[in-house]
Amino acid sequence: MNDVPVNSMPDDYAPDDDEESIARERLEEIADRCDEIRREIGRVFIGPTETIESLLVALFGGGHILLEGVPGVAKTTLCRSFAATLGATFRRVQFTPDLLPLDITGTYVPDLRNNEFHLRKGPVFTNVLLGDEINRAPAKTQSALLEAMQEHQVTIEGETHRLSSPFIVLATQNPVEQQGVYPLPEAQLDRFLLKLVIDYPTRDQELEVLKTHRREQPTPSEVIDAGTVNQICALVEEVHASKEIMLFVLNLVRQTRRDEDAVLGGSPRASLSLLRAAQARALIRGRSYVIPDDVRDLAMAVVAHRVLVHPDAELDGITGRDVVERALHAVPYG
Repeated sequence: MNDVPVNSMPDDYAPDDDEESIARERLEEIADRCDEIRREIGRVFIGPTETIESLLVALFGGGHILLEGVPGVAKTTLCRSFAATLGATFRRVQFTPDLLPLDITGTYVPDLRNNEFHLRKGPVFTNVLLGDEINRAPAKTQSALLEAMQEHQVTIEGETHRLSSPFIVLATQNPVEQQGVYPLPEAQLDRFLLKLVIDYPTRDQELEVLKTHRREQPTPSEVIDAGTVNQICALVEEVHASKEIMLFVLNLVRQTRRDEDAVLGGSPRASLSLLRAAQARALIRGRSYVIPDDVRDLAMAVVAHRVLVHPDAELDGITGRDVVERALHAVPYG
């Protein structure tokens, strides 16, 4: 899926030869691994490959991803398949209205044999955490993930514990119009690098689902291990972003703050997240530099869920996605 040949770097985007920090062979190896992950997940998940790429962007970008869609569109299947391609630990939490924060983080329990307390670790102590239907739990329980998602650590009874690396939360949620759900707090939404809306499959995709639903689903094979993931995450920092690309990111996010329908536009964290996601996408596609399409194609998934619109505009059906769409039309590159 290399959209720009590595050996024909445009002068406007690519670093000088003496500034090149990622070897050509390494770029090709990463792109091949990512293609292999797409193929393995594609054996189970019938849907657009762009969705799988977004999971890779979140993973290598050091962030988390929120998948929104009505029940039955294979959100959980996608997450399980993705985790299977990584040689990493995987835990799943089914969020329910009676779920407690300690059910996620863990708690100290007494050992009657020696009158000591031992930490019983919760499912957050893993590499890949699937939070299924995260918006079915109240805000207090949802907030138990905030420290873990932002700082990769949890504090239990005053004692701080570091989490494994890599650590990624794959959260699914039903649309807020569904009965029995709680809207995610803005502070938690801001911790998600990307938010994707999973639509119904196309007619051909749904036909393929009907053809294969009785077969035993294959388990995707492991493609990379946790150590390799950490190495790729470190390389994301070395992906070149020119000053013009940075200004493009900055202007896009600032434009959302000027929109008359927005109470809150994208924050500086949104700018940092968009740049980081664009760098990860470039690396996944075998490039050592960011191009404008990386920014444009990711702006909706990175910024829209961070925009808060006026109540009156919300009543008229305006969403953060509309604000970002207008920003993309208003801000040209360059």
